[in-house]
Amino acid sequence: MASAPARAVIFDLGGVVLESPLPAIAAFEAHTGLPPRFIARLVIEGGGHGPWAQFERGELNPTQFAYAFSTQSEAAGHPIDAMELLRVIATTAVPREAMVTAIARLRAARVRVGALTNIWPMPDRDADLKALKRGFDQVVESFRVGMRKPESRIYELACRKLDVSPADAIFLDDLGTNLKTARALGMATIKVGDPTTALDELERLTGVALQAPTGR
Repeated sequence: MASAPARAVIFDLGGVVLESPLPAIAAFEAHTGLPPRFIARLVIEGGGHGPWAQFERGELNPTQFAYAFSTQSEAAGHPIDAMELLRVIATTAVPREAMVTAIARLRAARVRVGALTNIWPMPDRDADLKALKRGFDQVVESFRVGMRKPESRIYELACRKLDVSPADAIFLDDLGTNLKTARALGMATIKVGDPTTALDELERLTGVALQAPTGR
């Protein structure tokens, strides 16, 4: 157990609480004849002002994003159907039951729990995630607040909504870039690859039993 247990735990959604979209994106690339990690390359090259970042901040609607991202991909030598890519990513929004259980156990232990996610508006998305979002004390979605990870102000907003300082919070994400900003603000961080390993670390930091004893 940590000597001073955190007052709040903040979870990314995709790749942490939900299944990772990365395998589906890789399958999309293979199926459509794109080079491996082509989508990631476009996102990285676009940076904070590219179509992907603008979409996550809510500056583009899905139709505008699809046009801009398809134009970017064509300029990079491989045109894609961006709307189909979004549909593929949407199919991965499947909750990981172990994470859902952990969130409930943290709240039962009076630890504040938030979600901080880079996400965009899509038809039926809110309905699909409605039940999941009720499990959190606070949910910060990038497109609703005009900010996105790894911008420091969105982490600060999440902490304010939970009424904690960054030093009193733990942040879980599957991307190192997003964790780097959280650490710079003073948050403890956990990189999520295998969910069981991540929850083992979260148990150690919080002192709360988060996983069923079966198989442990």
